[in-house]
Amino acid sequence: MTKIKPRTLSGFMELLPRQQMLFNEIERSLRDSFSLYGFTPLDTPLMEAAEILLAKGGGETEKQIYSLRKGDTDLALRYELTTSLAKYVALNYSKLTFPFRRYEIGKVYRGERAQRGRFREFYQADIDIIGEGGLDVLNEAEIPSVIYKSFITLGLERFVIHINNRKILSGFFDTIGLGASSADVMRIVDKLDKVGEGKLAVMLTEELGLSVVQANEILEFVTFEGDPFELLEKYKGRNKNLDLGIEELAAVKKHMMGFGVPETHFKINLAIARGLDYYTATVYETIMTDYPEVGSVCSGGRYDNLAEYFTDKQLPGVGISIGLTRLFYILQEQDLLNKSLLTTACDVLIVPMTDDLSHAVSLAAMMRESGLRVQVYGENKKLNTKLSYANKLGIPYVVLLGEDEISSGQITVKDMVEGSQVTATAALLTAGLCDKIRTLRSGVPIRA
Repeated sequence: MTKIKPRTLSGFMELLPRQQMLFNEIERSLRDSFSLYGFTPLDTPLMEAAEILLAKGGGETEKQIYSLRKGDTDLALRYELTTSLAKYVALNYSKLTFPFRRYEIGKVYRGERAQRGRFREFYQADIDIIGEGGLDVLNEAEIPSVIYKSFITLGLERFVIHINNRKILSGFFDTIGLGASSADVMRIVDKLDKVGEGKLAVMLTEELGLSVVQANEILEFVTFEGDPFELLEKYKGRNKNLDLGIEELAAVKKHMMGFGVPETHFKINLAIARGLDYYTATVYETIMTDYPEVGSVCSGGRYDNLAEYFTDKQLPGVGISIGLTRLFYILQEQDLLNKSLLTTACDVLIVPMTDDLSHAVSLAAMMRESGLRVQVYGENKKLNTKLSYANKLGIPYVVLLGEDEISSGQITVKDMVEGSQVTATAALLTAGLCDKIRTLRSGVPIRA
């Protein structure tokens, strides 16, 4: 029989056990942080009817979607979590209570070119707050506090949340005669960090046909380095949309600081636009201070109508998305994962040293009742082989159970890191192991 060479598809990530445990720890930490803010968990299907996912798609979106067909039914794998949320809210509108706050962590699929840090299958971690008819700006201020809390709890300390309001940009463009092409200008301005000021000026004049005066005025506005509110004060009264954006941005800053986000971790950045027309007011991008070249690791914003393709009801919302797989890849590549954190699936390995395994089985059951994760090594191997097994898996403690221990009603615990061992009653040592394991698992998955 011809053997098939095992391989993982390009753009898909598979992790070894210790890496997977760290990934799971990051995911668990995010769930805990989201829960602190009253977000309820949601789990939508990986697969939807193609018409659902393509409702607001077309163009590039349609090219990136993985399509499937079963009989006469056109299906597709979700490429983001927001469209599935929109369907869910529209479908269950009468059963939900608003504002509806949900988080979801799940896989999405995009048929784009796989490259460094870009995947075809990846986890996203999303939070959204959906209003009914309206949604107070306070919610837009709370989102950065969720980002801040989530990242600090993970152990990631060097990051900055960049914040802007698209009403400010659209209002400003309108004041210089570009209201009709505001969306196109915004799409190009959003590329400032990637292309630089010189290239951006060329794109504005050559691609959009703007005058050099207009291009320079835009660049001066979005690259202003002083207090942005001093600059914005000069434009007040010229455009209602601009004035509203300034008012909302000021409220977001005030309440965000009240929610506990320090000034060291956020920046009002008038160049942030989030190129999609999807967003209508506050927008966010989170940049790792030491690795700005990787771009935003958490982004999102305010949108006026979540489910306009599925219902006539007005459902404004605000939310962010963390590219969890991409973030993990960057952390791993930059050696920022906490390797000292206990990541083995097992706390204690029981090594029987007699032919009768019943004592080991009973001991394992008792230790598991105390909350320890316990494995019994039942293979007929030499002691060195059994200890080597524990070392390779990173199991911190091994229980040796021989004739002497059984006859005295005791157990011997070997510390695999220090090399020391102690003999005492099972109850006493189990209590001590619980305390030690709790300490070993109390660290954060990312080292600052």
